[in-house]
Amino acid sequence: MTLEDLRVFIAVCERGSLSAVARDLSRSQSAVSQHIKRLEQEAGLALVERRPRGVVPTQAGRLLHAAARDSLNGIDSAVRRLRDLAEGTAGEVRVTTGATTIRHFLADGVLAFRKRFPEVRLEFRTRVSSRACLAALLADEADLALITIGDPVRGIEQHPFIELPWSLAVSADDPLARRDHLDLAELEGIPHIRLPENSTAQTQLDAQLAEHRVGRTAAVGAADWDTVVLLAELGVGRAIVPTLPGWHASRHPRLRLVPLPELPPLTAGWGVRRWETLPPFARAFAETVAANLV
Repeated sequence: MTLEDLRVFIAVCERGSLSAVARDLSRSQSAVSQHIKRLEQEAGLALVERRPRGVVPTQAGRLLHAAARDSLNGIDSAVRRLRDLAEGTAGEVRVTTGATTIRHFLADGVLAFRKRFPEVRLEFRTRVSSRACLAALLADEADLALITIGDPVRGIEQHPFIELPWSLAVSADDPLARRDHLDLAELEGIPHIRLPENSTAQTQLDAQLAEHRVGRTAAVGAADWDTVVLLAELGVGRAIVPTLPGWHASRHPRLRLVPLPELPPLTAGWGVRRWETLPPFARAFAETVAANLV
């Protein structure tokens, strides 16, 4: 039994799929299976049960998973601190999120954190979606993931800290730009610029509009929030977007964000494997970012 065997086993339990773990770790499915087989041979018990749509841990597997997850989280934290001691540094915080999120959510928090802890190293790994950020967490490539809060994910705790109201982004000369708000019924049939298709935000928006039976015609798509609002500002189309923190109309004189109060706000927050085992500096960073968004 090796630490790598346990890491792979934990990932399989939390993802519920050998093939998904193989993709996350850039390995073959047979290599992932070998880790599980080694553990089962040593335990003398089946640890996972194969089903048509994936795998689930057996009773023995659940026992091992709970114990291994807690132990490895502690070991990972200790190893990072030992490395910091060996390198003569005070520590690091590893964060994964999107590039747009770094610009709009983290800028003030990063400045405040570096002022408090100038010796702590910050490492950012950008991903294209909340789903990819959570995969990075499960692979121990990050301590924190700033994500759109969505459905529960096995092995991940989601801690919301800000709500983002929805608005219709339009150019300043659009007839709707003079409105102080819009009802959802007024969105019927409006050509729109879509948020990234793989984003949790777009998925949640589609579900809300379907629930309210609002139909729209897609005009064009874009890769991130900044591109979407820029296209709206240029008059390419209109876009339903979450209103991000730090929004200042003066910086975009040709853009208007018209509130859509009938839509429940989007929620953003931190994804972590386990809040209780976060390294102290990672927790301090998370709290600093949240405090600077209030």
